[in-house]
Amino acid sequence: MNKLLKKMMVALLSLGLVQAVWADNVPDFKKTLQAAEQGYAKAQFNLGLMYYNGQGVRQDYTQAVQWYRKAAEQGDAKAQYNLGVMYDNGQGVRQDDAQAVQWYRKAAEQGYVKAQYNLGVMYDNGQGVRQDDAQAVQWYRKAAEQGDAEAQYNLGVMYYDGQGVRKNYVEAVKWYRKAAEQGYAQAQYNLGVMYYDGQGVRKDYVEAVKWYRKAAEQGYAKAQYNLGVAYEKGKGVRQDYTQAVQWYRKAAEQGYADAQSNLGVMYEEGQGASQDYAQAVQWYRKAAEQGLAEAQYNLGVMYAKGEGVRQNYKITKEWFGKACNNGLQRGCDAYRILNQAGY
Repeated sequence: MNKLLKKMMVALLSLGLVQAVWADNVPDFKKTLQAAEQGYAKAQFNLGLMYYNGQGVRQDYTQAVQWYRKAAEQGDAKAQYNLGVMYDNGQGVRQDDAQAVQWYRKAAEQGYVKAQYNLGVMYDNGQGVRQDDAQAVQWYRKAAEQGDAEAQYNLGVMYYDGQGVRKNYVEAVKWYRKAAEQGYAQAQYNLGVMYYDGQGVRKDYVEAVKWYRKAAEQGYAKAQYNLGVAYEKGKGVRQDYTQAVQWYRKAAEQGYADAQSNLGVMYEEGQGASQDYAQAVQWYRKAAEQGLAEAQYNLGVMYAKGEGVRQNYKITKEWFGKACNNGLQRGCDAYRILNQAGY
């Protein structure tokens, strides 16, 4: 049975909102309030943080917004950013993407890196502004050049997909690497894919495995799956079915369907684990219920043979039909044969 290596190049376009934190030596609430009421922007910002986090005062998002706004209107970049976050999340104010963009922009134009990144996301997704890949790239680049790993990763994706810039795998690799070297798991995974496929770099399975492993050890399911494939096929590492099973299991337990299906195959064939048809059926079923055609077909085969389950051609036919509906020709062929046989 085919066990295909899936390589997904997906942009992480979450906002990645990070609330600012204050130092341990921030004055107590009364002193901070007194300074804030006298118009000191830093005190106003800190007071907003205190209300937001409930430090020395009852948590109150509306009051946090009020004090962030006072500091933001004095040009405090962190306050502008946090005010944007409040509008983005609808905390203390009605959720308003356009207002979030307005405040992110003010902070971004002062060079505040997280605001630059978030502004890039807003343009990327068309939230609060007209969708504009070129503008997204512009703001990702500003944040990326300041070392922001999420922005570096997203800029890599834009180069890979040719969104807002001309498609350029070499540039994609460059930005993935910068984020990967900061420990960003998605970038490590994508960099591994680039080495595996030889896109933007010379094909190198050993390097691919190196980056898959870094992401896999952080719990990134796709990398765990790809590392399992590498061990199963002996690409970039010595073939080792036991290691393949180990990494497939880690990804499978996170619900990754391809890993669940491959783990089923390993149990069915007794590779890297004792042959166990019941375990094979269990993992095929998990993947099949997520709509994975290969697993649906394999589960149908198990019912046809009566391996790990009671033989049942009616259920076999159902799973072959599902696999067919999901585009697997073998499922269609098997379904037709059973149909012609009167099942």
